[in-house]
Amino acid sequence: MRLIPALDLKSGRCVRLLRGDFDAETRYPAEPLALLAKYRDLGADWLHVVDLDGARDGSAGNRAIIAELAAQTRVKLQVGGGLRNTAAVTQMLDLGVSRVVIGSAAVIRAHQVRGWLKHFGAEQIALAFDVRMNAADTPCVVTHGWRRQSTLSLWDAVADFANDELLHVLCTDVSRDGTLAGPNRELYAEAVRRFPGIAWQASGGIRDGRDLRALAECGVTAAISGKALLEELIPAEELRSFLPNA
Repeated sequence: MRLIPALDLKSGRCVRLLRGDFDAETRYPAEPLALLAKYRDLGADWLHVVDLDGARDGSAGNRAIIAELAAQTRVKLQVGGGLRNTAAVTQMLDLGVSRVVIGSAAVIRAHQVRGWLKHFGAEQIALAFDVRMNAADTPCVVTHGWRRQSTLSLWDAVADFANDELLHVLCTDVSRDGTLAGPNRELYAEAVRRFPGIAWQASGGIRDGRDLRALAECGVTAAISGKALLEELIPAEELRSFLPNA
């Protein structure tokens, strides 16, 4: 399993949200390029970047920073947030981003996203399904920057792309995002069991090396961590086995 550090951008600053709430924001003083260099030196070969302004209102205010991050070549970028049409996806890939992450559009405009998978290729497109568990313990998808709750289950959302060239799926349990409460291991184990051909990325709640090992045991391909790495809660020696260039 690969550890992919996460970098969330809002108004050009590095931030973290608590459970996806834009009103529960923590700002960090680190500059985006400095953070990329730090994670590169630790051994990371990918960086997950979320444009929160794009996710919330479709604005492109963080594009210049993303372009700077993409200009270096030693760490590949996976970027999501506000990519709602073909022009936005094309622009992001033209900036040098290695993979774009498609969230709400995968639910709202699934037919169009199928076209992107075919046109750009499965390696350059990841679908992101943010979920909350309902009373029946079923993961249900939320959209529009975590503001709209649907009744669509994660399982139905992924199955809708069963006949397409889908390879990468990022799943975030929003209730755990930014909480350091531990990841939803049962969710990811079930995801791998139901769709073993998908390269699953797990996000939300990671707090220590034990969580990383537990996710690896679930069979996910990658783990996304933001707050625990920003606040240096995991010793470097516990990270090394999950960072390809360590």
